[in-house]
Amino acid sequence: METLSYEIIINASLQKVWDVLWTPETYTEWTQYFGPGSVMKSDWKVGGKTYFVNAEGAGMVSTIDSLDEPNQIIFKHLGMVDKEGNEDIHSKEVMEWSGAFEKYILIDLDGKTKLHTEVQVEKEWREHLNTGFLKGLEVVKNLAENK
Repeated sequence: METLSYEIIINASLQKVWDVLWTPETYTEWTQYFGPGSVMKSDWKVGGKTYFVNAEGAGMVSTIDSLDEPNQIIFKHLGMVDKEGNEDIHSKEVMEWSGAFEKYILIDLDGKTKLHTEVQVEKEWREHLNTGFLKGLEVVKNLAENK
């Protein structure tokens, strides 16, 4: 597994950037490059359940490992969920990457925000995530600066 990281400077407050990242309507916009119709469903509790799913409801089951709104959130990916809601957190395939982290760190730069993201990923997903984050973070910037 490798760690990929991305950074962008956004001319907006920490809270504005946080809201663009995690409000359902804008989340679907900036994550479109990972998959159209992407949705995040969370109880927003450390140790609770968070689902990153596509339009059909299939995707990843995760937990929030650390939460400090609007400064940072760290997700730990646990496994997969199918469109019927069945979770797989124990199969051999899942165990190869279970426990991978995805981090969002927001740093105040005199009213601007530096958004730093890190994700642990298997090599075969590198290109997909590079495309998703590079294009997606530009959408976050545009939404935060212009909405």
